[in-house]
Amino acid sequence: MYSRILVAVDGSEHSLKAAQTAAELARLLHARELRLVHAYDPIPSFLGEPNLQAAINARLDEAQQVIQKALQVIGELPEGVLRTEILEGPAAEAILRVAETHQSELIVMGSRGLGRFTGLLLGSHSQRVVQHATCPVLIVR
Repeated sequence: MYSRILVAVDGSEHSLKAAQTAAELARLLHARELRLVHAYDPIPSFLGEPNLQAAINARLDEAQQVIQKALQVIGELPEGVLRTEILEGPAAEAILRVAETHQSELIVMGSRGLGRFTGLLLGSHSQRVVQHATCPVLIVR
């Protein structure tokens, strides 16, 4: 049914529940691929060197920690391949781009992320993904 599943994580409780749900679905459905995606906000280029490189390194370290937490929640996948991606840019756009590029058949994500206040003002990333995705989206609470 869903052989290519994408799960988006940001380190929040809801995203870790989404990772757990995606892993369970991947096991039950014998998915060929589970793709774990984390996107971080762009770093302003006006920081200049060496501040720019320090900011990039800090964001990448933080992103790796988020991915590692999610990998622990996911655990072993007896079938299929587990892939990870870390991207710079707005989360919803990054998720949609990865889903389209890799022909994901299902996107799984948390109902709330770490940026709840921004979501109230501008609309959450999950809402944008649901509105623009070309495949089904599962929102996990």
